[in-house]
Amino acid sequence: MTDVDFDVEFDDEPDDETAGPVEDDGRARSFPAFGPGRRIGRKFADTWWGNAWIESMELTALDPEQLRKGRRYAFAGQVGPITVSPGRISAPVHDGDQYTPHHTEVRISTLADAEWDRLLDRVAARAGHIAALLDRDMPQDLVTTADDAGVRLLPGYGDLEPSCDCPSWDHPCRHAAALSYQTSWLLDRDPFVLLLMRGRAEPELIEELRTRNAGRAVAAGAADAVGVRAEEAYATVPAALPGPPPAVRDEPMALTPLLAPHDAPGLDAEALGVLAADAASRARRLLTADAAEVLAPEPDAWSDAVRLASRMPRSRAARRLGEASGRAADLPLAIRAWEYAGAAGLAAVDAVFSPPKELVSRATDALREAGGIGGTTPEVRNWRNRWTVGRDVQVRYGPDGRWYPFRRRSGRWWPAGPPGPDPADALLDLSKD
Repeated sequence: MTDVDFDVEFDDEPDDETAGPVEDDGRARSFPAFGPGRRIGRKFADTWWGNAWIESMELTALDPEQLRKGRRYAFAGQVGPITVSPGRISAPVHDGDQYTPHHTEVRISTLADAEWDRLLDRVAARAGHIAALLDRDMPQDLVTTADDAGVRLLPGYGDLEPSCDCPSWDHPCRHAAALSYQTSWLLDRDPFVLLLMRGRAEPELIEELRTRNAGRAVAAGAADAVGVRAEEAYATVPAALPGPPPAVRDEPMALTPLLAPHDAPGLDAEALGVLAADAASRARRLLTADAAEVLAPEPDAWSDAVRLASRMPRSRAARRLGEASGRAADLPLAIRAWEYAGAAGLAAVDAVFSPPKELVSRATDALREAGGIGGTTPEVRNWRNRWTVGRDVQVRYGPDGRWYPFRRRSGRWWPAGPPGPDPADALLDLSKD
């Protein structure tokens, strides 16, 4: 290939704003003329296949000076509209000082029908090839696929036959060289132009590929077909369905002992066992149609952490839940509240609100009457929804309308028993622990 440096810039858009063919009858496409412009760089075309086209033309050039003139003609826009048809590219090319253009052609051999069949069979089997062509790209493995089928898509040495009605005997003359250079710009934009030169237009190629794909799908479906014919299936009496499974009544087995020997880096088998056992327990309650479980609102993060930790309160997983919640010091107390009354008991630990005045008055009197432990009347102090009886006993009115007993231990109030329907019952039924 003749390597001639050039340092010009080219706006390789045709004069027509659409930059597309102005005529398309399915077997011939005419493209508007490229306007004059400038280009920078050593490569003439933008794509590898456009430059391969140029190389095949330059390899057979007898006079490098004709190539240089052809480049100048191409850059200057002295090539008219280009028409591409099977086996032929043609355009009028004029010299700068002449009005009448020269009729210029470049011919290339077309593929035989047998070659097209082999090529299209290979292309149809590769969805990526079809997608690339439709995206106006020509991957190099597509050319390799064609070579494997014994088909040469890109022209090689001596495949291009230029001709011109000018008096020059050069091969190619400057007019044919200019036409060949501008043809590489068409190839840059649309590799289907090359396929048209080789004998098939884009619409017929797409249709043939679609037909081959459809036939391939039918053949694959027939080869993979299993089972019985439809009429046989409809004539078969369906088997009776099994009855529903029995209700699940037992608690799910503990999974942590089974998982414990399988600790691995990044996996806490104990924590995984807690989660699995909890999921199984909730599933059991759902299967037994526990309406309260089904309709219960989603817990917040703290409530859910306490619920999970209460399943194994002394486990490593419980400690991790406390740390993750940011309330590790409150977790033992919260677990005790959960054990007594679930989410309602946990709510009673933190809830602070002002009950109606009538309820405050009645509850204070009831606690004074019931608090006479040891023959003495204790002091009853009220603050919001909490009544402290003596020094170490407290009764709280919960958001659910029940009364919760608490005892002071180590400076904190701990849940001390299940809730009662009234304050006196809660006080009298205090847990002894």
